[in-house]
Amino acid sequence: MAGRSVSILGSTGSIGRSTLALLDAAPPGEFRLEALVANRDVATLAAQARRTGARMAVVADPAAWAPLKDALGGTGIELAAGAEAVVEAAARPADWTMAAIVGAAGLRSTLAALSRGGTLALANKESLVCAAELVLDAARQGGATLLPVDSEHNAIFQCLAGCDPASVERIVLTASGGPFRDWPIERMARATPEEAVRHPVWSMGAKISVDSATMMNKGLELIEAARLFPVPAERIEVLVHPQSAVHGLVQYADGSLLAQMGTPDMRTPIAHALAWPRRMAVGAPRLDLAALGRLEFLAPDPVRFPALRLAREALQAGGGAPTILNAANETAVGLFLDRRLGFLDIAAVVEETLSALPGAGATGLEAILALDAAAREVAGRRAARRSLAA
Repeated sequence: MAGRSVSILGSTGSIGRSTLALLDAAPPGEFRLEALVANRDVATLAAQARRTGARMAVVADPAAWAPLKDALGGTGIELAAGAEAVVEAAARPADWTMAAIVGAAGLRSTLAALSRGGTLALANKESLVCAAELVLDAARQGGATLLPVDSEHNAIFQCLAGCDPASVERIVLTASGGPFRDWPIERMARATPEEAVRHPVWSMGAKISVDSATMMNKGLELIEAARLFPVPAERIEVLVHPQSAVHGLVQYADGSLLAQMGTPDMRTPIAHALAWPRRMAVGAPRLDLAALGRLEFLAPDPVRFPALRLAREALQAGGGAPTILNAANETAVGLFLDRRLGFLDIAAVVEETLSALPGAGATGLEAILALDAAAREVAGRRAARRSLAA
């Protein structure tokens, strides 16, 4: 019998590579690759497609079409390029799809994958932040199973297994605090992109690493958790946990506090989603509690991490505010990585953009994308002013 068919949207990023590592370690024939999608890293995509025997390989950047054809022409692998090709690849029949395209750019493909059913492992938190109603409706109408892959949400999902939602008292998301957890504010103002992406625990892409350093990543996860789990937003908390051994906690009405623990390795939550409702063996290092010695939990510093406050305010405001928050943050982080904006200016630009745009709800995909574009334009202008004033 043929193995389960798998598509990976964002195969050349850290989540995509970890997913492929799990597939490589699985028994022969257990999985088969339907489609691999990347942005523009042709060399990595081509190597992945050849190694796995994927039926289709797609690059989002049209300019990468010629190199992709040169690399894989004559192999029998279907090739395509461009934004529409990414959506078409996501819509191809597959039993299990990893949605790991970073940012709002992954929204269309996430919706396409959900609409045709199967299981979608969601690592693209921005889709739920920007368009939760569309995403959840697409899952319901397509009969799809939506499984969270972010380590924190996957941890909460595991702790909630089989529970009565009415018995949940609170949810706790943990955060490492990033590389600047103990830095003076004055030193954070001079932080470089190289310092921001040097995460003390996790190995992640540049954008997510910067989000971890500002704690916007945890703010986006707060919004995602409110969309995914049957708990009011005011009962979702964030604690800084430097050891990154506890990934999420759920407290119940009887006072029981359940925690999901493990080493900080994304293969674990990906494997949970890949094998669900079963478990599969993963070669990740095991958590040694004796060697760990202690577990620390601290309240986030609201002065050091204003992004967390901004995310909670956007969640409370509702409407299009989360879309604006995410778009402004993506723009500001990109400018910081390009050395055109200071580190502390990231949150400032997001706050100014939220204040400048009306947060009325945008219904429908095109309206959401239009609001996203407007927020990026405003954020770019605000960032430019700050750069000129520096």
